[in-house]
Amino acid sequence: MRYVLTILLGAALGGAAVYFLFVGTPRAANKLPGEPVRAPEPGGPPPGTAVVELDEQFFNELLGTVFTELGQPTFRLGSAGPRPGDDERGAGFRYVEAQAGGGGGCPNQVVIAPEGGGVRTGVRLAGGQLLAPLAFSGTYSLFGQCMNFRGTAEANVALRFDAPQQSLYGELNVAGVTLEGMSPVFSGPVTLFVQNAINQRVNPLTIMRGEQISLTVPVQATGGTLRAQAKDIRADIQDGRLRLHITYDFNGSKGAPASPPPG
Repeated sequence: MRYVLTILLGAALGGAAVYFLFVGTPRAANKLPGEPVRAPEPGGPPPGTAVVELDEQFFNELLGTVFTELGQPTFRLGSAGPRPGDDERGAGFRYVEAQAGGGGGCPNQVVIAPEGGGVRTGVRLAGGQLLAPLAFSGTYSLFGQCMNFRGTAEANVALRFDAPQQSLYGELNVAGVTLEGMSPVFSGPVTLFVQNAINQRVNPLTIMRGEQISLTVPVQATGGTLRAQAKDIRADIQDGRLRLHITYDFNGSKGAPASPPPG
């Protein structure tokens, strides 16, 4: 029996996906959790599979809200510890609005912009890949000079699923950087800085976790609770749409719902 839960899960999962994709959950760049998400089986999804479908318009509408209501995400390297303006996710991340009027000097940072250099920051689903074109600006202290730079980048996101943690992660990789009007003497180091500032401070991305994947449904008529935990996630990208095939293990129990899974 196949469960298609697009309406139930789509809004919650999609919103979380966009939020974590561009706002991020900075942490140390250690071994990435989980296993790579594979393509669906040729014969179709197994019983107990929910198919969640999200398109580019959905992602980009939510991303636009991040820029207009939260500000421009900023990734900083070289911080020794938390500072005023840092949020609970650590010293490597802050919003531009939180830095207004502070600091001075030459912070080593990359600021993601809504658009620039003919590129609009967003999500593209093409060629079987989840692509993230980025516009950015920033500052970098190099050879005693404070370099102001701007440019564009092409990034891709590979998905990973950690079943014990009930979490879907992404590994963002900045594959190419184009800087505007910078001397070749400085473009090499600045390009590497931009790649490291984004890749190291963002990965692994927490895209969905815990209650965003697992299901807990009270069944009042029986006095019990139906639960479902994801045991596998597959993904495919076709016609500008990302389809997540989430296969569940179902079980039921009498009484009040237990604590939610880790997340």
